[in-house]
Amino acid sequence: MTSDYLRFLPADALPNPLPEPTSTSWHWRDMRAHVLRAGDPAAPCQAILLHGAGGHAGALWPAAAILAGAGFRVAMPDLPGFGRTSVPDRGALRYPDWTAFATDFVRAEQRSGTPMLVVGASMGGMLAYEAACRTGAVHTVLATCLLDPRGREVHARIARFPVLGRYAGPLLRLLAGPLAAAQIPLRALVKMRAISNDRGLVDTVVADKLGGGNAMPLGFLRSYLDSKPAVEPEQATGTRFVLAHPTEDHWTPLELSTSFLDRINGKTELVLLEGTGHFPIESPGIYQLRDTIRRLFADMTPSSKS
Repeated sequence: MTSDYLRFLPADALPNPLPEPTSTSWHWRDMRAHVLRAGDPAAPCQAILLHGAGGHAGALWPAAAILAGAGFRVAMPDLPGFGRTSVPDRGALRYPDWTAFATDFVRAEQRSGTPMLVVGASMGGMLAYEAACRTGAVHTVLATCLLDPRGREVHARIARFPVLGRYAGPLLRLLAGPLAAAQIPLRALVKMRAISNDRGLVDTVVADKLGGGNAMPLGFLRSYLDSKPAVEPEQATGTRFVLAHPTEDHWTPLELSTSFLDRINGKTELVLLEGTGHFPIESPGIYQLRDTIRRLFADMTPSSKS
């Protein structure tokens, strides 16, 4: 499955030779989480990569390969409900399970004296923010999106149809009582075909039963739209936050993320990935993302500061 997504990136944007991925397991609550790992176990910096709705570890393998090629030790979990993570009761999944999972995974992966980068793709950007704020263990967050789900403008942008987004909150609260466990295909509710500007990649994501072709319970979607960060951005001071946002994102426009980034009361940075869509694969943005990752590794490596 990892090779299905590698083919969409320019070959020279990837490390040569490619790192070898290793599949491992992590037990969390009553679940057996699948975790893809890459990079040197003795690397001076570690990275955790969190996917969003429609993603999984295999889909983000190209990004993990770039991280490992830059020098990071990388861990990439399949969030509950996606990928190969085993979930006994899928109908009971709620968005707070994701925030708790991401937070506990960061704590489990933390190594004394090893700076940690948490990368969040799409919806994973806010998960990375949450995990950093809740643990205090993250040196830097690199997010392609910082989407605060509060507000009808955000709902209208992420929904498959804008009118559905405007009424999604009240409608899901009504339905997600008796139908909370009912699983609905993602593409029926969200604008999944806006995940990329490359039609081949879109078709691959939508057909991927581990990712964009997946279904999630209505209760999960309702709880996501009703969620708010545990730490408001004005109180987020201990971590550096880098937003690397695609300039041609037709799903979650730049202003939805910068409105949150600008409120963070700490060190922030905005990097524009030129010419790339929501799933950044195009030139020159993919090279700008690669160079940003390399720069962050150099900044975070303890020996580079001596």
